[in-house]
Amino acid sequence: MKLLRLARLICLLTILLASLSMSACHQDQPPPWQLSDISGHMPDLSFQLTDDQGKTVTAADYRGKVTLLYFGYTHCPDVCPLTLAHLHVVMQQLGKLSDGVRILFVSVDPTRDTPAVLHGYVSAFDPHAVGLTGSPSDVEALTKRYRAAFTREPGKADGSYDVSHSSGIYIFDGNGKARLLATPADTQDKLVHDLHLLLSPGDTT
Repeated sequence: MKLLRLARLICLLTILLASLSMSACHQDQPPPWQLSDISGHMPDLSFQLTDDQGKTVTAADYRGKVTLLYFGYTHCPDVCPLTLAHLHVVMQQLGKLSDGVRILFVSVDPTRDTPAVLHGYVSAFDPHAVGLTGSPSDVEALTKRYRAAFTREPGKADGSYDVSHSSGIYIFDGNGKARLLATPADTQDKLVHDLHLLLSPGDTT
């Protein structure tokens, strides 16, 4: 009987130690993403717009690429140029991997942002950037799809105007699935880290 109790005690201790070991191992693993994980909370990438070459494009044209969707406009005085410059540095840090990325800059000011205007603007920042425009209704529908927002401010005396808009960067994997959301507060290192995971074979699913 004593031997039986001892055997049971050893068995229980073994199970307990194994459980603690697995728990510690799990706690030591860092979370895979450093940006906000939106997997399952946002719809797949879907649109039909006009690119900065004047060609009609859809989300299917960017399948196989990790896409960074950003809403902005070329007359933006600060946030847009800062964001594009920020992403240019990220692309440089990615090196050759950046070939697998496309930055989709969707204009929330389609009246002024013609394809030619967009092309001159985005190409000045990074070769991986593509300007996209469309009808006001198409643009509005796309912003609503991703819970973004924009508002045209009252015109100024010289006829110019500003557009207030959301500043998030929506990141989709090569299959067009929404994966991550970056904000202006997120560092370049965080973006580089997570894009590495999405671009490398065997990335986190």
